[in-house]
Amino acid sequence: MLNKKIIVIVGPNASGKTDLSLKIAKKFNGEIISADSRQIYKGMDIGTGKITEREKQGIPHYLLDIVSPKTRFNVVKYRKFALRAIEKIQKKNKLPILVGGTGFYIQTVLEGTILPPVKPDWKLRRKLEQKTNQELFKMLKNLDPDRAQTIDKNNPRRLIRALEIVKKLGTVPVPSLPCPRFEVLMIGVKRNQKELKERIKKRLLKRLKAGMIAEVKKINQQGVSWKRLEEFGLEYRYVALFLQGKLTKQEMIEKLQKEIEHYAKRQITWFKKDKRIHWISNYNQAKNLLKHFL
Repeated sequence: MLNKKIIVIVGPNASGKTDLSLKIAKKFNGEIISADSRQIYKGMDIGTGKITEREKQGIPHYLLDIVSPKTRFNVVKYRKFALRAIEKIQKKNKLPILVGGTGFYIQTVLEGTILPPVKPDWKLRRKLEQKTNQELFKMLKNLDPDRAQTIDKNNPRRLIRALEIVKKLGTVPVPSLPCPRFEVLMIGVKRNQKELKERIKKRLLKRLKAGMIAEVKKINQQGVSWKRLEEFGLEYRYVALFLQGKLTKQEMIEKLQKEIEHYAKRQITWFKKDKRIHWISNYNQAKNLLKHFL
Protein backbone atom coordinates (compact mmCIF):
# COMPACT_ATOMS: atom_id res chain seq x y z
CA MET A 1 0.00 0.00 0.00
CA LEU A 2 1.30 3.40 -0.95
CA ASN A 3 1.75 5.72 2.00
CA LYS A 4 -0.14 8.78 0.77
CA LYS A 5 -2.76 11.22 1.98
CA ILE A 6 -6.47 10.50 1.94
CA ILE A 7 -9.54 12.61 2.66
CA VAL A 8 -12.51 11.32 4.66
CA ILE A 9 -15.87 13.14 4.55
CA VAL A 10 -18.41 12.16 7.19
CA GLY A 11 -21.67 13.41 8.63
CA PRO A 12 -25.28 12.39 9.22
CA ASN A 13 -27.81 11.48 6.54
CA ALA A 14 -28.86 14.39 4.30
CA SER A 15 -26.10 16.71 5.55
CA GLY A 16 -24.60 17.31 2.09
CA LYS A 17 -21.60 14.96 1.99
CA THR A 18 -22.08 14.03 -1.67
CA ASP A 19 -22.13 17.62 -2.94
CA LEU A 20 -19.04 18.48 -0.90
CA SER A 21 -17.15 15.40 -2.09
CA LEU A 22 -17.82 16.26 -5.75
CA LYS A 23 -16.53 19.83 -5.32
CA ILE A 24 -13.40 18.58 -3.54
CA ALA A 25 -12.79 15.86 -6.12
CA LYS A 26 -13.01 18.36 -8.99
CA LYS A 27 -10.79 20.93 -7.29
CA PHE A 28 -8.12 18.56 -5.90
CA ASN A 29 -7.93 15.80 -8.54
CA GLY A 30 -9.80 13.25 -6.44
CA GLU A 31 -11.77 10.07 -6.89
CA ILE A 32 -14.56 9.00 -4.53
CA ILE A 33 -15.07 5.82 -2.50
CA SER A 34 -18.52 5.29 -1.00
CA ALA A 35 -18.66 4.40 2.70
CA ASP A 36 -22.34 3.55 2.78
CA SER A 37 -23.39 0.10 3.97
CA ARG A 38 -26.37 -0.05 1.60
CA GLN A 39 -25.07 1.60 -1.57
CA ILE A 40 -22.91 -1.46 -2.18
CA TYR A 41 -26.06 -3.33 -3.24
CA LYS A 42 -27.20 -3.47 -6.86
CA GLY A 43 -30.68 -2.10 -7.53
CA MET A 44 -30.89 -0.26 -4.21
CA ASP A 45 -30.61 3.16 -5.80
CA ILE A 46 -33.41 5.56 -4.87
CA GLY A 47 -33.78 4.37 -1.27
CA THR A 48 -30.06 4.80 -0.58
CA GLY A 49 -29.69 8.07 -2.48
CA LYS A 50 -27.09 6.52 -4.76
CA ILE A 51 -25.43 9.02 -7.05
CA THR A 52 -26.43 8.78 -10.72
CA GLU A 53 -24.03 8.70 -13.66
CA ARG A 54 -25.01 12.26 -14.60
CA GLU A 55 -24.49 13.50 -11.04
CA LYS A 56 -20.98 11.99 -10.90
CA GLN A 57 -19.83 14.66 -13.37
CA GLY A 58 -17.26 12.26 -14.79
CA ILE A 59 -15.60 11.60 -11.44
CA PRO A 60 -14.92 7.88 -10.81
CA HIS A 61 -16.81 6.36 -7.87
CA TYR A 62 -15.97 3.09 -6.13
CA LEU A 63 -17.89 0.58 -3.98
CA LEU A 64 -21.28 1.20 -5.55
CA ASP A 65 -23.31 -1.73 -6.93
CA ILE A 66 -20.80 -4.42 -6.04
CA VAL A 67 -23.10 -7.19 -4.69
CA SER A 68 -26.68 -8.44 -4.94
CA PRO A 69 -29.09 -7.62 -2.06
CA LYS A 70 -29.42 -11.39 -1.63
CA THR A 71 -25.73 -11.54 -0.66
CA ARG A 72 -24.61 -11.17 2.95
CA PHE A 73 -21.96 -8.46 3.11
CA ASN A 74 -19.96 -7.33 6.16
CA VAL A 75 -17.44 -4.78 7.35
CA VAL A 76 -14.50 -7.14 6.75
CA LYS A 77 -15.36 -7.52 3.07
CA TYR A 78 -15.97 -3.79 2.83
CA ARG A 79 -12.53 -3.01 4.24
CA LYS A 80 -10.85 -5.28 1.70
CA PHE A 81 -12.67 -3.59 -1.22
CA ALA A 82 -12.00 -0.10 0.17
CA LEU A 83 -8.26 -0.65 0.66
CA ARG A 84 -8.03 -2.00 -2.87
CA ALA A 85 -9.83 1.09 -4.21
CA ILE A 86 -7.57 3.46 -2.24
CA GLU A 87 -4.47 1.78 -3.64
CA LYS A 88 -5.83 1.93 -7.19
CA ILE A 89 -6.58 5.66 -6.87
CA GLN A 90 -3.15 6.38 -5.34
CA LYS A 91 -1.39 4.55 -8.17
CA LYS A 92 -3.06 6.99 -10.57
CA ASN A 93 -1.62 9.86 -8.49
CA LYS A 94 -5.13 10.93 -7.59
CA LEU A 95 -6.56 11.81 -4.18
CA PRO A 96 -8.75 9.11 -2.54
CA ILE A 97 -11.86 10.61 -0.93
CA LEU A 98 -13.74 8.24 1.38
CA VAL A 99 -17.31 9.52 1.79
CA GLY A 100 -20.24 8.27 3.83
CA GLY A 101 -22.23 8.01 7.01
CA THR A 102 -21.43 4.44 8.03
CA GLY A 103 -18.98 5.25 10.82
CA PHE A 104 -18.09 1.65 11.61
CA TYR A 105 -17.00 1.03 8.00
CA ILE A 106 -14.86 4.18 7.94
CA GLN A 107 -13.21 3.47 11.28
CA THR A 108 -12.41 -0.08 10.21
CA VAL A 109 -10.69 1.13 7.03
CA LEU A 110 -8.62 3.71 8.89
CA GLU A 111 -7.70 1.72 11.98
CA GLY A 112 -7.94 -1.96 11.17
CA THR A 113 -10.26 -4.29 12.99
CA ILE A 114 -10.25 -6.95 15.64
CA LEU A 115 -12.61 -9.68 14.57
CA PRO A 116 -14.51 -11.36 17.39
CA PRO A 117 -13.65 -15.07 17.33
CA VAL A 118 -17.23 -16.06 18.11
CA LYS A 119 -18.92 -18.92 16.27
CA PRO A 120 -22.68 -18.79 15.70
CA ASP A 121 -24.68 -20.00 18.69
CA TRP A 122 -27.76 -21.44 16.98
CA LYS A 123 -29.57 -22.25 20.21
CA LEU A 124 -29.15 -18.66 21.44
CA ARG A 125 -30.13 -17.29 18.03
CA ARG A 126 -33.39 -19.27 17.98
CA LYS A 127 -34.18 -17.96 21.47
CA LEU A 128 -33.39 -14.35 20.52
CA GLU A 129 -35.39 -14.59 17.30
CA GLN A 130 -38.55 -14.86 19.43
CA LYS A 131 -37.96 -11.35 20.80
CA THR A 132 -38.97 -8.01 19.28
CA ASN A 133 -36.40 -5.51 18.00
CA GLN A 134 -37.17 -3.30 21.00
CA GLU A 135 -36.47 -6.16 23.43
CA LEU A 136 -33.23 -7.06 21.64
CA PHE A 137 -32.06 -3.44 21.65
CA LYS A 138 -32.87 -3.05 25.36
CA MET A 139 -30.83 -6.20 26.12
CA LEU A 140 -27.87 -4.90 24.14
CA LYS A 141 -28.11 -1.47 25.77
CA ASN A 142 -27.84 -3.12 29.19
CA LEU A 143 -24.98 -5.42 28.20
CA ASP A 144 -22.94 -3.13 25.95
CA PRO A 145 -24.07 0.54 25.88
CA ASP A 146 -21.24 1.55 23.49
CA ARG A 147 -22.30 -0.88 20.75
CA ALA A 148 -25.96 0.05 21.32
CA GLN A 149 -25.12 3.66 20.43
CA THR A 150 -23.99 2.78 16.92
CA ILE A 151 -26.13 -0.21 15.93
CA ASP A 152 -29.24 -0.05 13.75
CA LYS A 153 -31.85 -0.82 16.40
CA ASN A 154 -34.34 -1.99 13.76
CA ASN A 155 -32.02 -4.62 12.30
CA PRO A 156 -32.70 -7.90 14.13
CA ARG A 157 -29.83 -9.73 12.41
CA ARG A 158 -27.24 -7.23 13.66
CA LEU A 159 -28.82 -7.01 17.11
CA ILE A 160 -28.76 -10.80 17.50
CA ARG A 161 -25.15 -11.03 16.30
CA ALA A 162 -24.09 -8.26 18.70
CA LEU A 163 -25.83 -10.03 21.60
CA GLU A 164 -24.23 -13.33 20.56
CA ILE A 165 -20.79 -11.70 20.75
CA VAL A 166 -21.36 -9.77 23.96
CA LYS A 167 -22.66 -12.85 25.75
CA LYS A 168 -19.48 -14.71 24.81
CA LEU A 169 -16.87 -11.94 25.17
CA GLY A 170 -18.46 -9.46 27.57
CA THR A 171 -18.34 -6.67 24.97
CA VAL A 172 -18.62 -6.17 21.22
CA PRO A 173 -15.08 -5.35 20.03
CA VAL A 174 -14.66 -2.26 17.89
CA PRO A 175 -11.75 -1.43 15.58
CA SER A 176 -8.68 -0.63 17.66
CA LEU A 177 -5.56 -1.71 15.77
CA PRO A 178 -3.37 1.15 14.53
CA CYS A 179 -3.32 1.38 10.76
CA PRO A 180 -0.33 3.54 9.75
CA ARG A 181 -1.00 3.40 6.03
CA PHE A 182 -2.56 6.82 5.67
CA GLU A 183 -2.12 10.44 6.52
CA VAL A 184 -5.76 11.40 6.94
CA LEU A 185 -7.75 14.61 6.90
CA MET A 186 -11.24 14.01 8.29
CA ILE A 187 -13.93 16.55 7.47
CA GLY A 188 -17.38 16.48 9.07
CA VAL A 189 -20.38 18.22 7.51
CA LYS A 190 -22.27 20.12 10.21
CA ARG A 191 -25.93 21.19 10.11
CA ASN A 192 -28.08 22.59 12.88
CA GLN A 193 -30.93 20.37 14.07
CA LYS A 194 -33.73 22.34 12.38
CA GLU A 195 -31.93 22.50 9.04
CA LEU A 196 -31.05 18.80 9.12
CA LYS A 197 -34.67 17.89 9.90
CA GLU A 198 -35.86 19.93 6.90
CA ARG A 199 -33.21 18.40 4.62
CA ILE A 200 -34.25 14.88 5.70
CA LYS A 201 -37.91 15.66 4.97
CA LYS A 202 -37.16 17.19 1.58
CA ARG A 203 -34.94 14.28 0.59
CA LEU A 204 -37.51 11.70 1.70
CA LEU A 205 -40.31 13.29 -0.33
CA LYS A 206 -37.97 13.55 -3.34
CA ARG A 207 -37.16 9.83 -3.10
CA LEU A 208 -40.85 8.89 -2.86
CA LYS A 209 -41.58 11.02 -5.92
CA ALA A 210 -38.66 9.40 -7.78
CA GLY A 211 -40.20 5.94 -7.35
CA MET A 212 -38.78 4.51 -4.12
CA ILE A 213 -41.88 2.38 -3.46
CA ALA A 214 -41.71 0.85 -6.94
CA GLU A 215 -37.99 0.16 -6.40
CA VAL A 216 -38.63 -1.81 -3.19
CA LYS A 217 -41.47 -3.73 -4.88
CA LYS A 218 -39.17 -4.63 -7.79
CA ILE A 219 -36.40 -5.87 -5.47
CA ASN A 220 -38.94 -8.10 -3.71
CA GLN A 221 -40.20 -9.44 -7.05
CA GLN A 222 -36.59 -10.30 -7.95
CA GLY A 223 -36.48 -12.72 -5.02
CA VAL A 224 -35.39 -10.63 -2.04
CA SER A 225 -37.71 -11.50 0.86
CA TRP A 226 -39.67 -8.93 2.87
CA LYS A 227 -37.69 -10.03 5.92
CA ARG A 228 -34.40 -9.32 4.15
CA LEU A 229 -35.66 -5.94 2.94
CA GLU A 230 -36.69 -5.04 6.50
CA GLU A 231 -33.16 -5.91 7.65
CA PHE A 232 -31.77 -3.11 5.47
CA GLY A 233 -33.51 -0.63 7.77
CA LEU A 234 -34.85 2.89 7.23
CA GLU A 235 -36.40 3.37 3.76
CA TYR A 236 -36.39 -0.33 2.84
CA ARG A 237 -37.85 -1.43 6.16
CA TYR A 238 -40.77 0.99 6.19
CA VAL A 239 -41.62 0.75 2.50
CA ALA A 240 -41.58 -3.06 2.84
CA LEU A 241 -43.98 -2.82 5.79
CA PHE A 242 -46.25 -0.53 3.74
CA LEU A 243 -46.21 -2.90 0.75
CA GLN A 244 -47.18 -5.78 3.04
CA GLY A 245 -50.16 -3.77 4.27
CA LYS A 246 -48.77 -3.38 7.78
CA LEU A 247 -48.65 0.42 7.55
CA THR A 248 -50.66 3.05 5.69
CA LYS A 249 -48.74 5.33 3.34
CA GLN A 250 -49.05 8.24 5.76
CA GLU A 251 -47.85 6.08 8.69
CA MET A 252 -44.91 4.94 6.58
CA ILE A 253 -43.86 8.52 5.77
CA GLU A 254 -44.23 9.73 9.37
CA LYS A 255 -42.40 6.77 10.90
CA LEU A 256 -39.68 6.95 8.28
CA GLN A 257 -39.08 10.66 8.84
CA LYS A 258 -38.80 10.08 12.60
CA GLU A 259 -36.55 7.04 12.21
CA ILE A 260 -34.15 8.81 9.82
CA GLU A 261 -33.92 11.70 12.29
CA HIS A 262 -33.08 9.25 15.10
CA TYR A 263 -30.50 7.53 12.91
CA ALA A 264 -28.90 10.90 12.08
CA LYS A 265 -28.60 11.62 15.81
CA ARG A 266 -26.85 8.28 16.34
CA GLN A 267 -24.48 9.07 13.46
CA ILE A 268 -23.62 12.44 15.03
CA THR A 269 -23.01 10.75 18.41
CA TRP A 270 -20.63 8.28 16.76
CA PHE A 271 -18.67 10.89 14.80
CA LYS A 272 -18.42 13.38 17.67
CA LYS A 273 -16.32 10.84 19.58
CA ASP A 274 -13.61 11.14 16.91
CA LYS A 275 -11.53 14.21 17.75
CA ARG A 276 -9.70 14.05 14.40
CA ILE A 277 -12.77 15.35 12.59
CA HIS A 278 -12.78 19.01 11.51
CA TRP A 279 -16.41 20.16 11.42
CA ILE A 280 -17.32 22.56 8.63
CA SER A 281 -20.54 24.13 7.35
CA ASN A 282 -19.50 25.20 3.83
CA TYR A 283 -17.16 24.37 0.97
CA ASN A 284 -14.76 27.28 1.58
CA GLN A 285 -13.97 26.01 5.08
CA ALA A 286 -13.25 22.56 3.63
CA LYS A 287 -11.12 24.07 0.84
CA ASN A 288 -8.94 25.93 3.36
CA LEU A 289 -8.40 22.75 5.37
CA LEU A 290 -7.39 20.89 2.22
CA LYS A 291 -4.95 23.57 1.09
CA HIS A 292 -3.07 23.30 4.38
CA PHE A 293 -3.24 19.49 4.40
CA LEU A 294 -2.11 18.92 0.82
